[in-house]
Amino acid sequence: MNHFLDINKTDPADLRGMIDQARVMKDARKGLPKGTKDADQPLKDHIVALIFEKPSTRTRVSFDVGVRQMGGETLVLSGSEMQLGHGESIADTARVLSRYVDLIMIRTFEESALLELAEYADVPVINGLTNRSHPCQIMADILTYEEHNGPIAGKKVVWTGDGNNVCASFIHAAGQFGFDLTFTGPPNLDPEAVFIEEARAKGAKIEIERDAAKAVEGADLIVADTWVSMHDAQSTRERRHNQLRPYQVNDHLMAGAKDDALFMHCLPAHREEEVTNAVMDGPQSVIFDEAENRLHAQKAVMRWCLGV
Repeated sequence: MNHFLDINKTDPADLRGMIDQARVMKDARKGLPKGTKDADQPLKDHIVALIFEKPSTRTRVSFDVGVRQMGGETLVLSGSEMQLGHGESIADTARVLSRYVDLIMIRTFEESALLELAEYADVPVINGLTNRSHPCQIMADILTYEEHNGPIAGKKVVWTGDGNNVCASFIHAAGQFGFDLTFTGPPNLDPEAVFIEEARAKGAKIEIERDAAKAVEGADLIVADTWVSMHDAQSTRERRHNQLRPYQVNDHLMAGAKDDALFMHCLPAHREEEVTNAVMDGPQSVIFDEAENRLHAQKAVMRWCLGV
């Protein structure tokens, strides 16, 4: 059973195979109208359940379009439409869905819900996001970096701001893909120590540098994310803005990195907060390539899960 639960739980050779296949599949679609199906139809006669307990734009559209391009069909479900974790146990939900569909993607809050779903499902489960990690996003980011600047192994990635779920998956990827990562942000928003130690044990250089200007020296890639969640109270928003203002990605910060350094953001972005418009829309930004590559990377993940 090939579940895709986290980057650090997936064999590095399999991860590399997914990135390479995503690149091949993307190249094969060049010049085709958006609605054209792939010449290869590996998901023909397959049904994929897409469960969203959290709102989504890129995850929902990219998975839905990806399944359709590969010849499959989707069943899109929201938390409000299901008994998941409410009237019915997650384990029972997993058993029932396994009788209907070939693959399950879930975007949820607690990691425990993802893990329980995978434990009891008889079909592969994909982590579309939890509060703790976001592996599909980082697969797209690796694909994007390598399209522009070649292999990511040995490069320096700088994460600025909040050591959140996306940051966690970047740290997982450092250990699996062989690049180094520097986190720069306030101490109370550090990434989980267990993730840092695991990546270091695999040979990645993981550092914490409070001074953002020092952190970006020699950087090949700078990554930011929103400072606040849509669920955060106003008091939390104000406190986070005060804490994170020194870590805004602007022209001055980008100038401290390598000349060919890229900027990424998983979107949606709060412009002029964690990143300025000048950087978002500037020549080093690859945010929209990154968004598109969610489609191609996730298609490769689904193929790996199903062995097709």
